[in-house]
Amino acid sequence: MRTLLVTGPGGGGRTTVAAATALAAARDGRRTLLLSADRHDTLPAVLGDGESTGLTVRHVDSGAHFRRELLALQDRAATALDMFGAQRLDEEELTELPGAGELALLRAVRDAAAEPYDLVVVDLPPAPQALALLALPAQLRRYLRRILPPERQAARALRPMLAQLAGVPMPAQWLYETAAHWDEHLAAVQSAVEADTTAVRLVAEPGPAGADAVHTTATGLALHGLRTELLVANRVLPSGSADPWLAVAAAQQDKALAEWRGAYPLRTAAHLGRDPRGADDLAAFALPAPDMAPQPVQWPIEDRLEDEGFLIWRIALPGAVREELDLVRRGDELVVTVGPFRRMVPLPSALRRCSVAGAGLRDGELRIRFTPDPGLWPQGR
Repeated sequence: MRTLLVTGPGGGGRTTVAAATALAAARDGRRTLLLSADRHDTLPAVLGDGESTGLTVRHVDSGAHFRRELLALQDRAATALDMFGAQRLDEEELTELPGAGELALLRAVRDAAAEPYDLVVVDLPPAPQALALLALPAQLRRYLRRILPPERQAARALRPMLAQLAGVPMPAQWLYETAAHWDEHLAAVQSAVEADTTAVRLVAEPGPAGADAVHTTATGLALHGLRTELLVANRVLPSGSADPWLAVAAAQQDKALAEWRGAYPLRTAAHLGRDPRGADDLAAFALPAPDMAPQPVQWPIEDRLEDEGFLIWRIALPGAVREELDLVRRGDELVVTVGPFRRMVPLPSALRRCSVAGAGLRDGELRIRFTPDPGLWPQGR
């Protein structure tokens, strides 16, 4: 199964491209699921009567998901809540909180990975929110493990004694069980997002604003190990117009398209002069379905120990700017900051026994040099 995540700058036509891609794949004979958490649910208007055999359209109800998860958490914590005399919340009084939509969409992506589809197309929010959403599972798992380390559950028999010694109550077993439940859930979501069979399709209108947004988004995706499978330049105007306004706009688009052709796999979609509606309009996009073969994102380690005494970890960061790049090591992790994006990157096991000797950015690739730590590196290497 393949998962295709569709995002881009707000207003660029993400939902339309997601629908056109899913419809084309279904007509090609692939069992396809189209997922959306758009609060306004615009997919029915975009698809019209274009649903076909093999295409399933699913709108994620984030409000229902929020109520279901909160009530389940309340049930797991029933003993503690009763001990403190807390009053239970009823389903009828629960209203969705900010962020619930993102969590519901992640849950839907996780569940879809276990269903019998050939392709899952996900209509993501605009690029900044989408990047934060895709990074969320790994971030939350890290926070949970720092706050409630799983290995401390082994000491639960000593918890009453430790509480007396420390003078403060120790975390109850239900809290560890809840953390383990969420870690399992987040691990499944993270696995679906980071799988070799997952790729991103960017959508943007060519022009100065679109070019800047695509540049920033592609860098953020690369930092999180996500592959940009295709860039769709949407609403492309015809060249050679006698109208001065159209001529200027078309010239700006041509400049952006020239830059994109050298940097991304590119497809263009002509401006229809109206909002696309129905199967015929979507077919005019002529978008290819993604390649079904896995396309892993690799960050290779180059071994130069014998000749030069160091290892090089090569991390692809297309579009990164040296002045906006920062690198800090914290234990067995690297804190990599690229412009507005930051990621805690776990070090491969071999590099954990090394010290950082330097780093450089060249041709869109971050190259970090590591030298073996004599106290940790295996003797005889």
